[in-house]
Amino acid sequence: MDIYFTRHAEEKFDVLLRHGVRISKEKVIDAVANSEVVEYGRHPLLIAQKSLSKNKVLRVVYKKNKNVAVVITFYPGKKKQYEKK
Repeated sequence: MDIYFTRHAEEKFDVLLRHGVRISKEKVIDAVANSEVVEYGRHPLLIAQKSLSKNKVLRVVYKKNKNVAVVITFYPGKKKQYEKK
């Protein structure tokens, strides 16, 4: 699958880094390609989730069209916030 980033997603790397959070492009791509959980957001958006650490996850919001995924944004979160009950 080809994975592209919107301008907003590209800028998000620097925004997070200014807040002391370093997330690589490879981690975002891995989260989309090998997600542990995929949720359906507002159509047509999908949210891929992958563990970053024991307590943190990376969530990636993207659109998929055939064999192309376009990353809209991404953000780290606390696992307990996104656990299904």
